[in-house]
Amino acid sequence: MWQKKSDKDLERDVKEELAFDPRVDVKAITVSAKGGVVTLSGSAPTYAAKMAASRDAERVSGVNVVVEHMDVSLPDMHARSDADLAKAVADGLRWDVEVPHDKIKTSVRDGWVTLEGTVDWQYQRAAADGAVRYLVGVKGVTNQIAVAPSLGERAIDVKQHIKDALTRSAETDAQRITVDTAAGGGVTLRGTIHSWAEREEVMRAAWATPGVRKVQDDLTYAAQ
Repeated sequence: MWQKKSDKDLERDVKEELAFDPRVDVKAITVSAKGGVVTLSGSAPTYAAKMAASRDAERVSGVNVVVEHMDVSLPDMHARSDADLAKAVADGLRWDVEVPHDKIKTSVRDGWVTLEGTVDWQYQRAAADGAVRYLVGVKGVTNQIAVAPSLGERAIDVKQHIKDALTRSAETDAQRITVDTAAGGGVTLRGTIHSWAEREEVMRAAWATPGVRKVQDDLTYAAQ
């Protein structure tokens, strides 16, 4: 039986989850909750720690949306020039076996990294983000990489492929998820979920389907 948490209880649970993560300085973060929407404000010493805090909050039962308003305040020992960081970004992309680095363009300004280009799969887009997220000196990442499957992909029933993947997953109830497809590789996901983990699993199933270029997330959380 799912029971809706009060805003106060949700704030408490998120704070406890942040405190449980050794990567996160919970004392530097302010947590507020309203109707399942959790807002994180304050600062983090690295972009990686900032993202870790967001992920921690997303995992907490009862959290529907995380709004992140945190700044990255790099310690002096992590400061580096944009030119130095740009070289590290290029190396990081080139050294990651899942990243087609020749298809990605990068730029760095004031520690903020922008990724552009086109790849065949969503996992490659995510891998590019992960390859630069943990580099010393990164204050933020804007991932503008597009997913455009190659024309050589075999024709399949996209809707059935996704439904089959959801049926196999222990994280999801496929009967509660509706999959709609559109011309050009678009997919819209509708239905109810109970957790952020379930949402991620549904999204993973959609993006892992050959031919998918765009996924619209219209999933909602079941009444708690």
